[in-house]
Amino acid sequence: MLAAPSDAQRIERILEQTPLIDGHNDLPWEIRARFGGDLTKIDLSQSTLALPAPAGSPPLMTDIPRLRAGHVGAQFWSVWIPADTQGPAAVQMTIEQIDLVKQMCARYPHDLAMAYTAADIVRLHKAGKIASLIGVEGGHQINNSLAVLRAYYDLGARYMTLTHATNTAWADSATDNPVHHGLTPFGKEVVREMNRLGMLVDLAHVSPDTMRAALAVSEAPLIFSHSSARALVDTPRDVPDDVLRLIAANGGIVMVNFYPGYVSEARRRWEADRSAEQARYDSPPFGGLYIGQPERAKAALAEWERAHPMPEVTISDVADHIEHVRAVAGVDHVGLGSDFDGIPEAPTGLDGADKYPALLQELARRGWSDADLAKVAGGNLLHVLARAEEVSARLRATRLPSTATLAQLDGPETATTH
Repeated sequence: MLAAPSDAQRIERILEQTPLIDGHNDLPWEIRARFGGDLTKIDLSQSTLALPAPAGSPPLMTDIPRLRAGHVGAQFWSVWIPADTQGPAAVQMTIEQIDLVKQMCARYPHDLAMAYTAADIVRLHKAGKIASLIGVEGGHQINNSLAVLRAYYDLGARYMTLTHATNTAWADSATDNPVHHGLTPFGKEVVREMNRLGMLVDLAHVSPDTMRAALAVSEAPLIFSHSSARALVDTPRDVPDDVLRLIAANGGIVMVNFYPGYVSEARRRWEADRSAEQARYDSPPFGGLYIGQPERAKAALAEWERAHPMPEVTISDVADHIEHVRAVAGVDHVGLGSDFDGIPEAPTGLDGADKYPALLQELARRGWSDADLAKVAGGNLLHVLARAEEVSARLRATRLPSTATLAQLDGPETATTH
């Protein structure tokens, strides 16, 4: 009688057949920030762990050897730019970041290749390459122009996050004070045009009202490229249960984020307490017990940290979020969105692009079937992307590109203030 395969053997077999797809990695920005966007200054074919990092920054979490060890079949590379970069400068910077992703593929053609469709991902996975897709991480990057949105699609972008850390002129962010209470008429037109193009609408970073508004408008499945479950951690970056149920009805997917503060309530509260304590000691320009005495403030904070150890966050915490999304939305609506190299740290045992199998093994230990493990690894995202392509084909046959402007739909005063 043959011995049953180990969990590790099961995962290896699953990932040979189904591409593991990560919804969000910020390596392109780190290459820009640390190396001026110059790929001659970093060798992604070697480990990046030992590379010097700016003060206060962690080592890089991604390189080709770790992507290979993690059995990554496809990666959405974020072409994020800071939310305070606006106007034509935002468009130029976004195009530069798109170009950087394409340069990465050109520089490492045996490992990375650009992908634009679900079929491309499957084909490249069979060829033993890592399919590279582009995600625009913030509606501010289109400069309120549907023509720019279309240009990004033509350049290869296959999702756009409607906001980042702050509101746009047409959508509310999860981490800004609400202004629009969802989407404005122009914001709804952005969603419709993304449906027509076949560009996935990403609801990571948007407010719950914006989530619900986009779900009400969209004819195609929507995604959360890197968000977790708000029922477990009460951060606005996570997804409320009512929205999880709407995502199921929409046919979309929540790709669970690995950031400790989004997957552990104990860590989230500890971080808030630490920030408050730090402000108590040194809060320029007018407050703090030790204002103008940085060494005393530093020592006092260190003492507080000794008395209040930082809670550990592990693979188990991330698995809890995956299981919660499965419980509320269903197993067809959950995936992986690490946020590697966009977060300052990751859970113990899940600290780099080589660790995805360990997460899947944790789910296997909890009783997940091979079929369900294949879905969370990448099968669900493949289905969502293919369905968005089908909707696009239908809409392109019946609908011309939208020429609507922010001023036309939301009023000229809106256009002049953004």
